[in-house]
Amino acid sequence: QVQLVQSGGGLVQPGGSLTLSCTASGMFFSTYAMAWYRRQVPDAEREFIAAITRDGKPEYADVVKGRFTISRDNAKNTHYLQMNSLNPEDTAVYYCNAGAYDGSRYKSYDYWGQGTQVTFAS
Repeated sequence: QVQLVQSGGGLVQPGGSLTLSCTASGMFFSTYAMAWYRRQVPDAEREFIAAITRDGKPEYADVVKGRFTISRDNAKNTHYLQMNSLNPEDTAVYYCNAGAYDGSRYKSYDYWGQGTQVTFAS
């Protein structure tokens, strides 16, 4: 059974940084592309943030390009999202995902982490 367990997140100051982690089990991690999504409004669609190929090539949504970095460590079955220059518009529940690339397009499978809230301190 595939399981994705997230860690990290929490409260952050504007301009601050956070790192999210997602550790996989029950799957051959190195054979999957991995990604991060976020949901800013309850019940809304998850928004694609970043993905990384099996070989480590990253892809970013324009809204986070230059601020967020996705990476993976196949030996640890873990991928990461380093988030810098955070601003209140980044407030969301962040989810990790396992999937694949269909040509140049990331396709999510129905394997999701439990979600991690990122909130800003006033």
